[in-house]
Amino acid sequence: KSMLLIKPKKKRRKKTKTHSHPENGEVGPKDMTMKAMVMLSGGQDSATCLAWALDKYELVETIGFSYGQRHIVELDCRQTVLSEIAKLSSKWCRRLGPDLIFPLEGVNKLSDSALLNQKNINNEPGKLPNTFIPGRNLLFLTYAAALCYERGIQTIVGGMCETDYSGYPDCRSETMKSMQISLSLGMETSFKIVTPLMHLTKSDTWKLAEKLGGNSFVDLIIE
Repeated sequence: KSMLLIKPKKKRRKKTKTHSHPENGEVGPKDMTMKAMVMLSGGQDSATCLAWALDKYELVETIGFSYGQRHIVELDCRQTVLSEIAKLSSKWCRRLGPDLIFPLEGVNKLSDSALLNQKNINNEPGKLPNTFIPGRNLLFLTYAAALCYERGIQTIVGGMCETDYSGYPDCRSETMKSMQISLSLGMETSFKIVTPLMHLTKSDTWKLAEKLGGNSFVDLIIE
């Protein structure tokens, strides 16, 4: 009698998932949902957002902008925030990633805002405050998204707030939703713009800061 020879089945190799973005410069977890980029100016709102992000994501990178702002002291404050916030929590220290200050030269040639020039600050009824810089947050988000693309990060965290936003149209929730769509389409990725303070009052923001880092963090912000 003839016997049938049964060939053993070859085991299929499992395909490894590849990252859709360039991997040059990527650090931290491969899961992009566990990484975030915080736009850090050095003020209360952005510092609180940094603490919020450090509490939530496994890797948090930061970006700041030098655009000839009148309150240039904030750039010094942000370095203090970065160095001191890592001392408040071992988890925060472990999660805090690279920082970049990006120069945006020429913004003062586009706007006569009181934030860019030594002029009196005023707020006329029915008009935007003269501290408004047209498109400032739109520029910030665009550059932050470009860096996120290269770093393999999908989440951008900003301190924009509708409750205490001085009427700035580029701080509204609708603007953030629109920018999220535009940046995602323009870079063929899925960005998520997260604004933890969007509907909080200034008092609520202080309470959130205290909840996140206690009195030590509040003192750091005040200093």
